[in-house]
Amino acid sequence: MVLLIGVIKSSISTINNIPTQYNTCSLNRSSFPTGFLFGTSSSAYQYEGGAQEGGKGPSIWDTYTHKHPGGKLSGGVNKEGIKYYNNLINELLANGLKPFVTLFHWDLPQALEDEYGGFLSPNIVHHFKEYTELCFKEFGDRVKHWITFNEPIAYSVAGYATGMFPPGRCSEWQHMNCTAGNSGTEPYLGSQKGSIGITLVSLWVVPYSEAKHHKKAALLALDFMFMDPLTNGEYPHSMRSIVGDRLPKFTKLESKIVKGSFDFIGLNYYSSNYASYAPHHNNDTTLQNPSYLTDSWASLSSERNGVPIGPSPNGTSNAIYIYPRGIRDVLVYTKRKKDGVKVKGYFAWSLLDNFEWILGHTVRFGLNYVDYKHALTRHPKLSAHWFKNFLQQQI
Repeated sequence: MVLLIGVIKSSISTINNIPTQYNTCSLNRSSFPTGFLFGTSSSAYQYEGGAQEGGKGPSIWDTYTHKHPGGKLSGGVNKEGIKYYNNLINELLANGLKPFVTLFHWDLPQALEDEYGGFLSPNIVHHFKEYTELCFKEFGDRVKHWITFNEPIAYSVAGYATGMFPPGRCSEWQHMNCTAGNSGTEPYLGSQKGSIGITLVSLWVVPYSEAKHHKKAALLALDFMFMDPLTNGEYPHSMRSIVGDRLPKFTKLESKIVKGSFDFIGLNYYSSNYASYAPHHNNDTTLQNPSYLTDSWASLSSERNGVPIGPSPNGTSNAIYIYPRGIRDVLVYTKRKKDGVKVKGYFAWSLLDNFEWILGHTVRFGLNYVDYKHALTRHPKLSAHWFKNFLQQQI
């Protein structure tokens, strides 16, 4: 359940074969303010393996959580898991790396899912509080940056609306192979959480055309992201108007607690989508069976007229290419925007090729290539060499 982020250090001392148009003469670490953080990312479930080692207990991903196998402190604390993360944190610090720790990256203990339905129950708040306090107690003397949740919208929609992620709940009308649930209400119940330091998906949306109804769809799609409750203590009016009573209401106390309850916001950016206007009344089925997937009245697509909105490596991912041009483009954009927005750092996903959830090992986002067939041998990609050169180059 822990994600640690740190600056990459390549073991390769020389930089070879980097095309001149991607060099770091015009863009390097000195182009950013003093104290601007650079790093890479990893995720416990996607990296660690060892599902039946270290005293772990099963999670909803059929892998295992570390610190208390039963999902709560009353079930006991896994000292071996505490030792593992202490060693990892100490090793990072010994190598000059600053850890950013994510407390929840989707691997809910199966015991809590079985006991009360996990994030569908308010009981999760107490047990998550116990868990975070344990982490603060054990690691807080060395870890100074915490992220509560990674991409709650992805966890909520894929786990409770489409059923593609555990716990695999969705409505029967979707004819999907998942357990019975209600995609009209559960995504909202599973996501109504707010706390200090959170990482959200920053999916940008543009209108499919200049038509007014498509422009409206783009605005509605953005309203259905997760930022408004954190800044305003309430969901957007458009969202409340469309979803109605299915959208949980904040009490005055909850609204006060949630509003402004963060020291920083992390944004995970992959690509943009086109938005087309798709109101409920265009389809009688969706009107009778409302869902988070249709509530925004926006149909999202990564292509228009068969042409992708962004690069699609291997035809399977619309994420930005992890290669020098892709990294450089993001950094150039960040540099241009830093004067108007307090951007504090950039972390590349990911340090290594890893298990990409339902896509398995079919896509590779790592700066370092992992040879899955030969003892997980690591080989720095051109992007790793470029990033290292970027970090070391000074004007």
